[in-house]
Parts: sequence; structure tokens; C-alpha cells
Amino acid sequence: MSTPEAVSRLFAGLLPDLLGIEIIETTPERVRGRLPVRANLCTTGGTLHGGAFMALADTLGAVGAVLNLPAGARTTTIESKTNFLGAAAAGSTVVAEATAVHRGRTTSVWQTAIRSEAGKLLALVTQTQLVIPGGG
Repeated sequence: MSTPEAVSRLFAGLLPDLLGIEIIETTPERVRGRLPVRANLCTTGGTLHGGAFMALADTLGAVGAVLNLPAGARTTTIESKTNFLGAAAAGSTVVAEATAVHRGRTTSVWQTAIRSEAGKLLALVTQTQLVIPGGG
């Protein structure tokens, strides 16, 4: 799962695919993606639902965590905090960048900035990923 194309194949038919999340860059230090804001992802007010913001961030942070796992290990999110700072209207696209804050033996921490295409910060998400060792 080291390239955006490999991630897309892995996510085929799963929530990130159903939401329309596009992974555009994958490195051990940073994962970038975007999400077109479709009407069916919005609140009744026509803006992107908070859960969609969170799913985008969780997806990017998890990809980053996976890129840093030792052989045979897996990961799961154990904590996530979101600050909502702005809205994204239906018909727009949001862009997101998850960066590694901490990459340790038992946890990694990722911070994802979600912005409008114009660069306005819309949400800031910090998540902690547990490293689950392989074997037994």
C-alpha cells in the first residue's frame, strides 16, 4: 500500500471509495487526499457533514500509520479530535494533508488539515493510531 494507486485498489468498495476520497500522495511522513463535496455527503444546510470531514482525516491518518508499520503489524484508531473551523459547500472540493506528529513503536499521531481549494482551513483533526504487533 505504498502508492496512491495501491491505496485506491485496497479501498475499492469500502467507505473511503464510497465517499469518493481520492488519495493523491503517500509517504511515511505525509499523506494527501481530496474529497468532492457531493450533495449526499452534506447536511440539510448544503454543507459537508462533520462525519465526512472526520472520515477523510481518519482515512489519511490510517494510511500514514500503515506506511510506518513493522512487518506483520496492523493499526487501529484509538483517539480522534476534530476542530471544525469552516464549511464546505456542495459542489466544492476539500483537500487534506495528514502529517506525522509522532511515529513510535506502540502508537503514531497524525494531524490532518482539511482546507478549501482556495486554502481556507476548514477542519483540523488529530488522531492517535495504535500499533498492533503481528503474530499469535
